[in-house]
Amino acid sequence: MYNLGLGICFALVNFALFLICYRMFGKIGLYAWIGVATVIANIQVTKNIEMFGFVMTLGNTIYGTIYLTSDLLNEKYGEAEAKKAVWFGFFTLIMTTIMMQMALLFKPHESGLEAQSALEMIFGLMPRLALGSLSAYFVSQFLDVRLYTIIKKIFNKPHQLWIRSNGSTGISQLVDSAVFCTIAFAGLYSWGVWLDIFITTYVLKFVVSVASTPALYLARSFKERG
Repeated sequence: MYNLGLGICFALVNFALFLICYRMFGKIGLYAWIGVATVIANIQVTKNIEMFGFVMTLGNTIYGTIYLTSDLLNEKYGEAEAKKAVWFGFFTLIMTTIMMQMALLFKPHESGLEAQSALEMIFGLMPRLALGSLSAYFVSQFLDVRLYTIIKKIFNKPHQLWIRSNGSTGISQLVDSAVFCTIAFAGLYSWGVWLDIFITTYVLKFVVSVASTPALYLARSFKERG
C-alpha cells in the first residue's frame, strides 16, 4: 500500500510540474519537458519496485508524460511541431548516453570511488537501456503522432480530445512496451519477471495516460505567452 500511495502522489507531482513548465515557458517548455523526461525515465527505469504483487520499473510515469506532451503539441501546434519534439527527445537521449559513457572512462580519485560505483551502477546499464529506449521511443512516438492525426480527423470535436489522446497513446504504448522490454530485459531476467515487467509497464503507462487527461484539457486551455 505504501508504494501505491506514493505512486499516486508521484503521478500528481509529475502532472503538476508538467503544467507549471508549460504555463511558465509555453511551447519551449514542452520541448524542454520531453528532453528532460527522456533522460529521467531512463535513469528511473534501473530501479525495480513491487506493486500489487507484480515487479515493475520506475520511469513509467514520467515517460507517460512524453505522450501527453506530444499530444498537446499536436493538438495546439500541429503534427509538424509534435514530430520536431520527438526528434528533440531522441537527440537528447543519444547525447546523454554518449556523454555519460565517456564520463565513466575517467579514472576517479580515491575520494570519489563511491560516486564512480554509483554512476556505473546507473549508467553502466544505459547502453542497453538506451538502445531499447531509443528504438521504442523512435517507433512509438512517431506512431503516436501519426495515429493522433488520423484519429483527429474522425473525432475532431473539442470535447473528444480524450478519445484522440488515449486512442493514439493506448496503441503506441503497447508497441513501445513490447520493443523496450524485449531489447532492454530479454535474457537479463527470467521469463516470469520479464512478463511482469512488460504487463505492468504497459498497464501503468496507459493508466498514467488516462489519469493525465484532465491535465491535457487544462493545458490546452492555457494561452501562449509572448
